[in-house]
Amino acid sequence: MAIWDNLWRGRAAQFDSGSAATNSIELTKRNPSVSLTKQGAASGNLRVNLSWRMRTSDIEGRSRQSGRLLRNPMKLFQPDVVQAHTQGVVNVDLDLGCLYELTDGGKGVVQPLGSFFGDLNGPPYVKLSGDDRFGAPSGETIFVNLDHRESIKRLLFFVYIYDQTPAFDRTHAHVTLYPSNGPRVEIELDERAPQARSCAVFSVDNSKDELTVRREVKFVYGFQAELDRLYGWGLQWGRGYKSQSRA
Repeated sequence: MAIWDNLWRGRAAQFDSGSAATNSIELTKRNPSVSLTKQGAASGNLRVNLSWRMRTSDIEGRSRQSGRLLRNPMKLFQPDVVQAHTQGVVNVDLDLGCLYELTDGGKGVVQPLGSFFGDLNGPPYVKLSGDDRFGAPSGETIFVNLDHRESIKRLLFFVYIYDQTPAFDRTHAHVTLYPSNGPRVEIELDERAPQARSCAVFSVDNSKDELTVRREVKFVYGFQAELDRLYGWGLQWGRGYKSQSRA
């Protein structure tokens, strides 16, 4: 009995340490903002990660389909393309991007589309690490060099669907901010918008020597140009494509 007690205490200690659930701040409609400055996290590299997965309703749909196959084995002989249509599963390529405005008036975008990957040690001090096209657990990540925060006026992080298939309601996406110090910040894209193709997730405002993160979660039916108009960035937009060399 003592051996099992020790194993249980060891397992409990493992869950009580490390990245506990309390070591995070969730931004919601009721609590939409947090000051990185007051958290002591206004320096170093801010890591912003996008990840997504299929909603449980779609997974449950697959389970129900498996159950029907057990009850009706002849469905095993249906062509795969017919089964795919009945499941209604869609591959979604979500991309993470960032509109930036610097204190010297410079404006632009960091995103996979057009291969605008940015720069971490020079303007705009925002860098996209890569492009995840398959919804891998690591997702997509953008870094912000807050050691140059005096050069950054405002940032707007957004998510868009590259393949133009409106499917935000089919995915469970969330964005996590990992400051250099203090708790991580979580933002869920939890509002259903079946026809939306883009979403402004959160903004970072540098005002009066204070960096403030604010939840936006505003879905739009267009792409970057519509987000630009919504937040008054004033950029000129053209059709862009992803590079085939980075995936």
